[in-house]
Amino acid sequence: MVEVNGQQMSIEALVAAYEESLQAEERLKPAAKKALRRRRQEQSLKPYQAELIRMQQYLEETGRRMVILFEGRDASGKGGTIRRVTRYMNEKHYRVVALGKPTENERSQWFFQRYVAQFPRGGEVVLFDRSWYNRAVVEPIFGFCSDEEYKNFMRGVSGFEKDLARQGTILVKLYFSVTKEEQDRRFSRRKTDHLRQWKLSEVDLQAQERWDDFTNQKYEMLKRTHSSHAPWTVIRSNDKYQARINAMRVILNSVPYQRGDSELDFVPDPEVVISGSREVETMEAERLRGGRFIS
Repeated sequence: MVEVNGQQMSIEALVAAYEESLQAEERLKPAAKKALRRRRQEQSLKPYQAELIRMQQYLEETGRRMVILFEGRDASGKGGTIRRVTRYMNEKHYRVVALGKPTENERSQWFFQRYVAQFPRGGEVVLFDRSWYNRAVVEPIFGFCSDEEYKNFMRGVSGFEKDLARQGTILVKLYFSVTKEEQDRRFSRRKTDHLRQWKLSEVDLQAQERWDDFTNQKYEMLKRTHSSHAPWTVIRSNDKYQARINAMRVILNSVPYQRGDSELDFVPDPEVVISGSREVETMEAERLRGGRFIS
């Protein structure tokens, strides 16, 4: 006999109860099963979210500054990951920055000026939902910058980031990579879901048509701006849950704070987390084999 919740139960009864619970779960409607799976996934993120709070405390105690860039194609999961990363953080010590179209005054300024204005003070984390790398991908594709402006950016961004690192800012650059088919599925859902329609923009509507243009710009960006002082980390994001938990691992591993949970797995999944240099090599191999990029 075994005591369960104050009651004595035989091993046979326990096994029967367990099997009944499994059968009950199988009988759940697909939507309910999906909701249950999502709840379990959200619960499994909590130990990492607790570590992110500890990381924040370390930054506050040491006065370190941290900048996290979230880049990637539209519908690649950046926003959902940002929400999970910041869900339990101390609101006094982090900001999410998503800058819109530059004003006329900003257009006349040094390109990086409006981003620098948003940089963290000591002890703060700033998360950029798209960043200065708009100039490396979106702007040249849609003609929002001149060829000369693009070239100036690509020549100068590595030095800009090297200076950030030299002055002690922790810089994490994440690129969320989704397949064309999965992006199309997510766009289709946005079109029919009233709770998600606000996410669609004019740029989104052209993302599928200009897939190859985005891929070419992604390749140039990773190849020319991945460096030892400011490396890119690519997150495979077809599976949103895996993208979120692995992005948290990457962020936590970038800060030398004292970990609280020694049993937690901090090792990123190598099938989900790819270095920028490895992604470039993969893309080059694709082009050699098929004559074009497919990532």
